[in-house]
Amino acid sequence: MVETPPIPDKEYFSIGEVSRVTQTPPYVLRYWESEFKALRPPRRASGQRKYTRREIELVFRIRELLYEKKYTIAGARKTILGDRRKKPDSQLHFQMGPIIDPTIIIEVRRELEDILKSLKS
Repeated sequence: MVETPPIPDKEYFSIGEVSRVTQTPPYVLRYWESEFKALRPPRRASGQRKYTRREIELVFRIRELLYEKKYTIAGARKTILGDRRKKPDSQLHFQMGPIIDPTIIIEVRRELEDILKSLKS
């Protein structure tokens, strides 16, 4: 397996940046979006794709399956679907986004309870 290059420390990436990092032409990335439901980067108001780290990691996985392991598109799609179903709970926070500090949740809950009390009285 070829080692993947590091992903720059950013929140969002353009299709050109993803193309450079993953060494995959933009037209291939657009095609993969049509073939893999898991690869659906959201779009900016201007219509440009904004890839996240998750999408870039998925592009690396698709690239590995297709180019290194010689899977067909259907086989890679099935493998990725299986990967997503088998993902351990420890990695679920990655799919849901960053985990919020529990102390913040407790503080917000207390504030909401105080507001509810003031509304009732």
